[in-house]
Amino acid sequence: MTVIKQSDFIQSIQDALQHISYFHPLDYITALGDAYEKEQSPAAKDAIAQILTNSRMCAEGHRPICQDTGIVVVFVKVGMNVRWDTTLSVTEMVNEGVRRAYLQPDNVLRASIVADPAFGRKNTRDNTPAVIHYDIVLGDTVEIRIAAKGGGSENKTKFVMLNPSDSIVDWVLKTVPTMGAGWCPPGMLGIGIGGSAEKAMLLAKESLMDHIDMTQLKARGPRNSIEELRIELFEKVNALGIGAQGLGGLSTVLDVKILDYPTHAASKPVAMIPNCAATRHAHFTLDGSGVARLPVPKLKDWPDVTWTPDRNARRVDLDALTREQVATWKAGERLLLTGKLLTGRDAAHKRIADLFATGQNLPPGVDFTNRVIYYVGPVEPVRDEVVGPAGPTTATRMDKFTEMMLEKTGLIAMIGKAERGSVGLEAIRRHKAAYLMAVGGAAYLVSKAIRGSRCIAFDDMGMEAIYEFTVEDMPVTVAVDAAGNNVHETGPAEWKAKIRELPVLIS
Repeated sequence: MTVIKQSDFIQSIQDALQHISYFHPLDYITALGDAYEKEQSPAAKDAIAQILTNSRMCAEGHRPICQDTGIVVVFVKVGMNVRWDTTLSVTEMVNEGVRRAYLQPDNVLRASIVADPAFGRKNTRDNTPAVIHYDIVLGDTVEIRIAAKGGGSENKTKFVMLNPSDSIVDWVLKTVPTMGAGWCPPGMLGIGIGGSAEKAMLLAKESLMDHIDMTQLKARGPRNSIEELRIELFEKVNALGIGAQGLGGLSTVLDVKILDYPTHAASKPVAMIPNCAATRHAHFTLDGSGVARLPVPKLKDWPDVTWTPDRNARRVDLDALTREQVATWKAGERLLLTGKLLTGRDAAHKRIADLFATGQNLPPGVDFTNRVIYYVGPVEPVRDEVVGPAGPTTATRMDKFTEMMLEKTGLIAMIGKAERGSVGLEAIRRHKAAYLMAVGGAAYLVSKAIRGSRCIAFDDMGMEAIYEFTVEDMPVTVAVDAAGNNVHETGPAEWKAKIRELPVLIS
């Protein structure tokens, strides 16, 4: 009879979470490398190059692929013949492994989990608790599938109760464009069909644990209706032209995964959950022989792709920036930023709004006049780092604060990831400001451009505080210029038309 020791279980969880924080699954890297070779959109190709370069840097440096190190999701299959040598419950052991992984000194991971989600939203400081799903099965082993799911992609989850005669394909093709680019494509779509509402969601999440195999599936041909549906959705979603980071291009998804389950005769529940460019998951089995061992990839497994700045990129001195200069930037133009910028995310914007609402001023030392704000919540630095991985967060969450910031603070430009919503866009146009986009999924690469960091306000909020970063040649793209031109509108539209004219591009 298999005996699973408490120490082995906890250590295996800790090791797996550290492993996936800096090693992409090789199936993802291979698929993304193939997408890079096929990509014809210069903007999308540049974004994919940044993601691939970042991935290899993280594998070498053992630092997180993305600053959002995720909410931990665990699927546990427990064999009915297993015995436990432990004083803790399985849930307690999982959470102890999470706690140790996220606080590991040589690779501290960002704690993003908040308790009291409807009200206080206080950070638990160690990224616990995990979301755990159990299945009791025949056998004498414990199988673990574990993922760290980023908030940007999780927030794009969609669910619908279709009529039995409704088309799943039609719903997916109508819905994917509404998700924008905040889920950091190219990634995967996980789709759950059937069961009840909660079962469909669980199926969609579980499907994202599978390896990417679309190339192999298309080569051998589908063997059942689900595989036919996977291929159809893969081709039709990519034909939308959304592309990497929503900039327009050939690869929006690298795979579409589908799990189904019997459902009520009157129902057709369908859930769709995207996985981002920071796809992170690991699978292992405990059989009583000790701590799980995960395969360590070799650097030669990564595509030979190294991102370098566009030689035509415009260099910008942030310390001498003016509104007149911002007005000359054009949507789609690439910039290299040098100088000082400020940071701030949801909580900082909310606190600023509260100060203004009560007639107070900005905190001492905080001046946004003619400045740029970076929407970022970095990982804490280790070793000789100035800052840990520091990629952009989803900009739409700041839309409701954009009018306030542009009207009352003197701010003239913002940096984030993905598209802006209508409220944010209108504020940008009205104030003739600009929105710049950094690549989601390239957090470690971006952090290398940050040469100095100091907290200047709201230090009680941790990664949500306002920092002043000193940057050198930080790469960004002008997503929305002062005239209101928007690459997240023009890019996908252009490439959708091109793909329609040249369908061979996505074959």
